[in-house]
Amino acid sequence: MKKIVVLTGAGVSAESGINTFRDADGLWEGHDVMEVATPQGFAQNPHLVLEFYNERRRQLSTVFPNAAHKALSALEKHYQVHIITQNVDDLHERAGSSNVLHLHGELLKARSTANPEVVIDWKSDIKIGDSASDGSQLRPHIVWFGEDVPMLPKAAETTSMADIIIIIGTSMQVYPAAGLVHYAPLHSPIYFIDPKPNIKASDFNNLRILQGRAVDKVPTLVSDLIDKAL
Repeated sequence: MKKIVVLTGAGVSAESGINTFRDADGLWEGHDVMEVATPQGFAQNPHLVLEFYNERRRQLSTVFPNAAHKALSALEKHYQVHIITQNVDDLHERAGSSNVLHLHGELLKARSTANPEVVIDWKSDIKIGDSASDGSQLRPHIVWFGEDVPMLPKAAETTSMADIIIIIGTSMQVYPAAGLVHYAPLHSPIYFIDPKPNIKASDFNNLRILQGRAVDKVPTLVSDLIDKAL
């Protein structure tokens, strides 16, 4: 069974109604990124940071997987599918995808401020005083700016073994995630789905650009790939 690696970004979740963190002016939901997405910001104002992610978590409970999420799930009947996502929501999982790697963490998990290895499922608000098993304050299980991306080596290894790569809803401008495509085998076709592609077919070997919304283009591509697998 061939292996498909799917790289997804904010554009996929946005079509389910999830606000992207970063606004056009560079602010994250009205906040400077240093205030709400760095260890320093958390140290200076933990209440603000916790509430910022509490609001994101509450919003997540009001949205649902879209046609792109569901189509990717359907691929698993015909291919070995690995989804590597920059998104921190659980929409891929809710759509039925069983092999999802979250590069930037997960909203529905919390972790110890003392030991990043102590991670637990967490669906409600995180409050000051909520403690991990080691007694330390809980924080969102989110990779903030300035922190290591612990899942990156596994993501790179997975990408390096792909027979087919699909990139959806990401500009491929955010590193280190954007560097993953460089691990793709030279022979593997790369499908890039975006309403406003910012790359050219000549930028990568075997790159095929499908201009359009994820909810339109992903189901069509998935249907074509399934037909080829039959």
